[in-house]
Amino acid sequence: MAKRYHCPVEFAVDVIGGKWRPVILAHLKEGVHRYGELRRRMPGVSEKMLTQRLRELEADGLILRHDHETSPPHVEYRLTEEGRSLAPVLQALYDWGAARAARTGTTIGETG
Repeated sequence: MAKRYHCPVEFAVDVIGGKWRPVILAHLKEGVHRYGELRRRMPGVSEKMLTQRLRELEADGLILRHDHETSPPHVEYRLTEEGRSLAPVLQALYDWGAARAARTGTTIGETG
């Protein structure tokens, strides 16, 4: 039996919610990335968590995984058409987060 939702926002958050899914999607909105690039851009995520979230996003039809079948491994991730349809939402989250950080004096970016 399919899950029943009572609000479109509930459904959207079920698909893209969580700590890492929107962040992965936001990075892939910028273009194709290899696994290692995503790891470097997201230093707070474990390899296991990143792998799990990438698999979930692929299963949900939001990203594509392309394995070039080379040694060493060369795997790239990109947004699907459905994933690209999230671009305005992701941009709105980015803009709001940047404005909120400015209002609260919160530093965003590399440290050190």
